[in-house]
Amino acid sequence: MDATSDTQHEPDSTPGRAPDERSGRLRRIVRSPLGWLLAGVVGVGLVSALTATGPGPVPALGAAAAVAVYWWVSHRLAGRATPEIARSGAVREALLGGGIGLGFILVPVLLLTVFGGYSFSWAGHGFFGILWTTVMVQIGGSVTEELLFRGLALQALEQMWGSRAAVVITSLFFGVAHLGAAEATVWSALAIAVEAGVLLGAAFLWRRSIWFVAGLHFAWNAAEQLLGIPVSGHTPEGWFTLDVHGPAFLTGGGFGLEASILSVLVGSAIAYWMLRRARAGGGIKTRSRAGR
Repeated sequence: MDATSDTQHEPDSTPGRAPDERSGRLRRIVRSPLGWLLAGVVGVGLVSALTATGPGPVPALGAAAAVAVYWWVSHRLAGRATPEIARSGAVREALLGGGIGLGFILVPVLLLTVFGGYSFSWAGHGFFGILWTTVMVQIGGSVTEELLFRGLALQALEQMWGSRAAVVITSLFFGVAHLGAAEATVWSALAIAVEAGVLLGAAFLWRRSIWFVAGLHFAWNAAEQLLGIPVSGHTPEGWFTLDVHGPAFLTGGGFGLEASILSVLVGSAIAYWMLRRARAGGGIKTRSRAGR
């Protein structure tokens, strides 16, 4: 009788457990690195697509919305804290990153100008109008790209395979993503992978701050745009008109300064220094440490 009674109750209890099992499985998928990476990329990417080319302050407002989406995905879906977007110290980190980004651009620009590769003439488009547009557009672009590549992709891959693999994979993808830009070549994609992917990845491992890497990215692109230098193949409306003289391998040609060997060398040197600082500070993690 007892055995029969148990058998009769099993079918009744199974339907009640199935929804719990399904919801538990779904929760595990969403909270896995690939799960919250995909959710975050869709959310942040959608915000970026809707606001990146908007008028006035729309790109900057889009960046703020992207941060909110990133926070929600990280806390509600991934169940992880987000010290990388902490408000405390955000301005300091952004300014530090901005200073390094500005130096990264100005060193090769000065070298190319001194040796005749670059010459600038005032474009006459209006000082404050160009400045306002540049700041708004580059805030939107730098923040959303860093949330996608360093905040989501690098950290998800790092949790699965460690810091080194995460930097390599995100750098290669960053380079491939720029192959569709105007004037892009295999060399420009490789240059972007090294000087942008590795440099920005190293910057994140060192400071563990989205504000730091976004500040670096912002100053880099904003300086190029204001100087009239093509940004990844796109020629902006800046303060100056740029005339380029010499081989594209040195000047970057139509793709811009990012395809110059000088930028690759300067970016590689900064990245190496940052990686050493990250290693000394425990910022480079193995798979086992990253997964904790």
